[in-house]
Amino acid sequence: MEHVDVVVVGSGFGGAVTAYRLAEAGLSVVVLERGRPYAPGSFPRGPAQLGQAFWDPDEGLYGMFDVWSFRDCDSVVSSGLGGGSLIYANVLLRKDEEWFVHEEAMPGGGYESWPVGRADLDPHYDAVERMIGVSPYPLDRPAYGDTLKTLAMRDAAAELGLDWRLPPLAISFAPSPGAEPGPGLPIADPEYGSAHGVPRRTCRLCGECDIGCNDGAKNSLDHTYLAAARRGGADLRTLHEVRAIRPSVGGGYDVDYVEHMPPGPRRTGPHTISCDRLVLAAGTYGTSHLLLRDREAFPGLSGTLGTRFSGNGDLLAFLLRARDRTRTRPINASRGPVITSAIRLPDGADGRGAYIEEGGYPAFVDYLVEGADLGSELGRAARFVLERLRGLLTHDTNLSAEMAGLMGRGELSGSSLPLLGMGRDVPDGELRLRDGRLDVVWNAGTSEEYFDRLRATMRRISHVLGADYADSPSWRRKRVMTVHPLGGAPMGRHSGEGVCDAYGEVFGFPGLYIADGAALPGPVGANPALTIAALADRMCTRMLESRESAAPSAPMSVAVSSPVSSPVPSPVSAVASAFVSGERTSLWFAEEMRGSLGGDFAFRLTITADDVHRFLSEPEHQARAEGWIDAAICGGRRPVARGWFNLFVPGGAPGRREMRYRLHFWDGDDRPLTLAGWKDVHHGPPTRLWLDTSTLHARLLEGHVEEGTEEAEEKVIAEGTLRILPSDLVKMLTTFRTAGPDGAAALARFCRFFLGELWEVYRPLQGS
Repeated sequence: MEHVDVVVVGSGFGGAVTAYRLAEAGLSVVVLERGRPYAPGSFPRGPAQLGQAFWDPDEGLYGMFDVWSFRDCDSVVSSGLGGGSLIYANVLLRKDEEWFVHEEAMPGGGYESWPVGRADLDPHYDAVERMIGVSPYPLDRPAYGDTLKTLAMRDAAAELGLDWRLPPLAISFAPSPGAEPGPGLPIADPEYGSAHGVPRRTCRLCGECDIGCNDGAKNSLDHTYLAAARRGGADLRTLHEVRAIRPSVGGGYDVDYVEHMPPGPRRTGPHTISCDRLVLAAGTYGTSHLLLRDREAFPGLSGTLGTRFSGNGDLLAFLLRARDRTRTRPINASRGPVITSAIRLPDGADGRGAYIEEGGYPAFVDYLVEGADLGSELGRAARFVLERLRGLLTHDTNLSAEMAGLMGRGELSGSSLPLLGMGRDVPDGELRLRDGRLDVVWNAGTSEEYFDRLRATMRRISHVLGADYADSPSWRRKRVMTVHPLGGAPMGRHSGEGVCDAYGEVFGFPGLYIADGAALPGPVGANPALTIAALADRMCTRMLESRESAAPSAPMSVAVSSPVSSPVPSPVSAVASAFVSGERTSLWFAEEMRGSLGGDFAFRLTITADDVHRFLSEPEHQARAEGWIDAAICGGRRPVARGWFNLFVPGGAPGRREMRYRLHFWDGDDRPLTLAGWKDVHHGPPTRLWLDTSTLHARLLEGHVEEGTEEAEEKVIAEGTLRILPSDLVKMLTTFRTAGPDGAAALARFCRFFLGELWEVYRPLQGS
């Protein structure tokens, strides 16, 4: 079987960045991309070609556009070398700092929480922008200053007092960095060369970005990251579609794939390739579908798989027949790139702001737009017939004026403009399998306030421009149409909150990463491409920090009779510590308890011993505790800021042991609180063993009270007991995991210590 260091599934923003970073570092990298490569000049244009531009291999279609229609929404994504960069509109905006929310309650219940912030991503935003090459639309230059749709958006924003801007675009307007921009100029190849060996030229303002740029002016991933990855040694395999993934018996992962053989619905395989690290970057739908379909191969995969789906607030609307006083206002949406400018809407009371961007389209679409104006078309036809009758009677043989009238003045296409909205909708959708196929359970109901505010602003823009406002056909049926699907395998701080950690590594499965929109725990708000790429760049930095360590070991688990779907935590710090040192072995498990403490109270913790040998040898046997508490008295579910767990430390009397818990957190009003608890393990009949080890005596204290500090009675808010249920104990036993070079032996040492301490406490005493 073929084996490499890294297999990357997909070549979009996450996959391309990963392939470049890891290949540049000297790792053997194979990229498996299901679609074709597209050199400049090869993108379809004619009716026959466009009819073949869709993805459905079973029907012999291997094109770019992959159209999904679910019960509650519709979506368009891309297939091809470069992924979504082939058909996106080039906007590379950063996620607003205040939109990296933490434990924000959602209208329909649950929370949106980002385990990363803007400061974490800014260096990686910088790196991606440099590599792709971004610049704003050069509206101040003579060749571009008459772009009417851009001027119309600027004028409308000024009239309404809105924040209008020229966003960074991944387009070459100039032949080289720093040169004067100009349409149709030859572009100089970068130092890593060309991916296709075809000359490129600067943007001709043809509005064809979303159907593939035949000039190569678009700095898509095949011209940037993937070209550099190939130069660094990455093996880019197109028309290779991954069908299954699973952990390898000896560590790492196996990947099954088929190779498509156009033009007919033919393929070879399945073939299998193994790797030390597997990076899933097949897009929100592709990655989520793989994990859902192969879930049985990953026992203990987080229960959050399939959750946090959103459409990034996408909304399409149209401004029709703009007028300036009594005259048609020309907009000419087909001149320029698809998007040149953006309006940033203020956040609403719920913090859910948005962007509105003007949309362009290819010039040939103007004819379709005019043809769709049926009333005007019938009127022109009737006038043409009447004029010809008049001409026959007057012997007028010149048809020029009549033909011009039949063609029309292009008022509808020339004075109309699509508007593209996106922002912070509510990420409460769910991806699931239905009859083996991917399905989305989601609607716009919980995001109604957001969409209403967005549509109201679009109407105000249409009013300023003297245009008629029209919703998209899908919205009239209350269906969301998105080109930015996100979520399904969200990141979180622990496995109860997400499928992967803040670096994209899947909890409980070292070496398995998610590097695409599926990992996002909520909407980006802005166009998501740059944020996905920056997260992938950050992920690669973490992976490369551990290069010198051994390959990730196979996930360790307690043997159970059948796979269990309960969450399996894998804190990134524990995994990273083992990788970096190459010597320490870490161990972690999850524990859930519930009971009464000033009302209903529950917590879920990940207990992590970063170094099992040290944990067992030191007398305090201290480990980290991470996770959340959930209680009405504390304002609902609250994350643990810092936590400690001590196993079998001496109690207050000879022969006693205690398991101690101390959790620092903030309540819903940002007041610091501490949960201090202990399990009292002391000698008695063996029947006491379950009661003692499953009962936590707990106090809720004001402030962050350190261990050893006197707990003044006036600081006690509530007292009570929490218990672990038998069903939760079964789940806990399935969550034990290790990372490092000695996992099986470390788990065995931990079990011997635990059972040995219980024997010391509960063994029969002499003479009894």
